[in-house]
Amino acid sequence: MNSRKLEQAQALHRPRARWLTLFLFLAVPAWAAEPMPNIVLPDFGDAATTVISPLEEQRLGQEFMRALRQSVKITDDPEASEYIQNLGYRLVAHADQQAYPYTFFLVENPSVNAFAGPGGYIGVHSGLILASENESELASVLAHEIAHVTQHHLLRAYDKSNRLALPATAALMAALILAGQNAQIGTAAVAATLAGSQQAAINFTRAHELEADRVGLQILAGAGYDPRSMPAFFEELQQANRFYASGAPELLLTHPVTTSRIADTRNRAEQYPKINTANPLSFQLIRAKLRVLTSKDPQTLLTYFENKLEEAKPAQAGAERYGYALALLAAGQADKADEQINLLLKNDPDRIQYRLAQGQIAAARGGSDAALKIYAEALKLYPRDYPLTAAYTRELLQTKQAVPARLLLQDYLRTREPRPLVYKLLAQAENDAGAPIESQQALAEFAYLNGQTQAAIDHLNQALSLTKKDDFYRASRIEARLKEFKQEAALALKP
Repeated sequence: MNSRKLEQAQALHRPRARWLTLFLFLAVPAWAAEPMPNIVLPDFGDAATTVISPLEEQRLGQEFMRALRQSVKITDDPEASEYIQNLGYRLVAHADQQAYPYTFFLVENPSVNAFAGPGGYIGVHSGLILASENESELASVLAHEIAHVTQHHLLRAYDKSNRLALPATAALMAALILAGQNAQIGTAAVAATLAGSQQAAINFTRAHELEADRVGLQILAGAGYDPRSMPAFFEELQQANRFYASGAPELLLTHPVTTSRIADTRNRAEQYPKINTANPLSFQLIRAKLRVLTSKDPQTLLTYFENKLEEAKPAQAGAERYGYALALLAAGQADKADEQINLLLKNDPDRIQYRLAQGQIAAARGGSDAALKIYAEALKLYPRDYPLTAAYTRELLQTKQAVPARLLLQDYLRTREPRPLVYKLLAQAENDAGAPIESQQALAEFAYLNGQTQAAIDHLNQALSLTKKDDFYRASRIEARLKEFKQEAALALKP
């Protein structure tokens, strides 16, 4: 690592190291196998609200997310991202409200896990969705993570562990740098760093898990899911543990589950009325798509969906056929994929997932005009839909239609959440449309959202250098944003 990159890495992690340490405190698995005693939840008072303000926590969450983008592979598939966000907000509607919005995102990782960071940022591993037999099981894990947020568990851990955080921070910084060079060494270094301080957090974290179970059950029931899905899913994972060749699922390590805890959660769940919830097609479709996206063996994938389609009951046949169509497309068999997607569209012509797949298949068959028409018509039904906007923009750029692509993205950004992929596409559209200044601005926002503050500053400096001296309004806007980035970079340099 050259000196400049080292300085940038240090600047990025320094103000967040304390919080990353705390986050790791909550994930340490050393006591996973210990029997859990009956614990009466203590009265925490209002310490969580005095440690840090909601605005500061939201900022920490944004910093956490941008740092995370540099460490793990966050899926940029618009459909998968939209699904997990929608499911999360269905649950959040029945949780204690926070002073900041939630952000749910998918990490492309085969392990069965999920985690909550500061400021309402909740990550879900793709492996968790694939391991969930129904949406209720997935929702139970998300409800548990939402409960960690609503109960301010990170802030409570900070209050209890503050005196231990600073010594651990310096060692953690070294561990993070090691992890960038050798993941195995980095993991060992983190474990060694926390070994001396994890015991102080153990009892507190046990209480966190019990409280998150209790509050999570309430959230599940409020959102229309059967709370029994929570203990049932954890029990399935615990029973399946012996079949995992590489050890227990990550979810059992970061959220230790014991027989007594399952029993306690089941007893609480039985106090709620039974709810019979159908497994929604949206869950089945996104699970099929993730299976295709994460597969590295097209032929095995085709065989999997062929067998699933033969065995599928009517309620699952649509999702299995959809997965089969995507698998055929991934294997380069676009004509056969087209046959399968048309069978689905015949019975369900307005389903957005089928329209998107139809457009992708049409483009793969060389029909760009047909694909553009499919996306344009679908956007009339679903204005400013994120997956449709991204797919339509990509096809416009592929066919050298930069101006309509730019207008489409600009319209989207007026009312919808900024996403890295949108700014990445916008940067290309602006550049192809002959607008290098706007392209640099979009690249700056893309870099910023990915945690690369110095790169964002560099892009804005480049934009400023291209601005004419008499274009005062444009220069002022660029300088104002540049000032924000520089201030943030300066804060990152402070110990």
